[in-house]
Amino acid sequence: MKENKYDDSVFFEKYSQMSRSKEGLDGAGEWHEMQKLMPDFEGKKVLDLGCGYGWHCFYAAEHGAAYVLGTDISEKMLDTAREKNEFPNIEFKKAAMEDIECAEGSFDVVLSSLALHYVKDYKELAFNISRWLKPGGRFVFSVEHPVFTAYGTQDWYYNEAGEILHFPVDNYYYEGEREAVFLGEKVTKYHRTLTTYLNTLLNCGLQIEQIVEPMPPEHMMDIPGMKDEMRRPMMLLVSAVKPE
Repeated sequence: MKENKYDDSVFFEKYSQMSRSKEGLDGAGEWHEMQKLMPDFEGKKVLDLGCGYGWHCFYAAEHGAAYVLGTDISEKMLDTAREKNEFPNIEFKKAAMEDIECAEGSFDVVLSSLALHYVKDYKELAFNISRWLKPGGRFVFSVEHPVFTAYGTQDWYYNEAGEILHFPVDNYYYEGEREAVFLGEKVTKYHRTLTTYLNTLLNCGLQIEQIVEPMPPEHMMDIPGMKDEMRRPMMLLVSAVKPE
């Protein structure tokens, strides 16, 4: 059974207190770079995999998308998204992204924000995304950076005084399941190399347009701990296109 930590009441409450939950896209440190990768949404059909609160769905609709389908495995996430939704052309559906079935060429744009590292079979999902896209369609996603997921714990090494020494990177080439701690709770994620993320897209017939390892934005540098995020990459952003 696919893990759904976000419907755990304690975990969801902690998640709801994050800046990205309360402030939307402006509260997400990577948004200043991911926004630059967003395609033209005017008149387009859009699929958002792992849509969460629906922030990217709303952005697409605000920028002219004709239809947006947001999917997520979490009922609590979708309840929140539906409460916030003001657009009649947005539909939300409960489903694990690995279980979604769509006709070939159903969408002009597929989005996914910080969700693919929860997917065990990335290669099959990437193949499906390529199939779902129309020729000329775009796939834009963010994921936890392989440097961040490699070791598993996703925490710094500290000295006896509690000061940060360094960030551990180990077992990089051993892809697969990792037990991480997120918001103080144990969560299962899947590590894969940068090569796997990118070459899988190429093998599925997509062309990579841009790759970004976003640094924290200047206006967030005063947030406690944010300057330490300059010491290692936390996220990877990718934009790809299906050739005409």
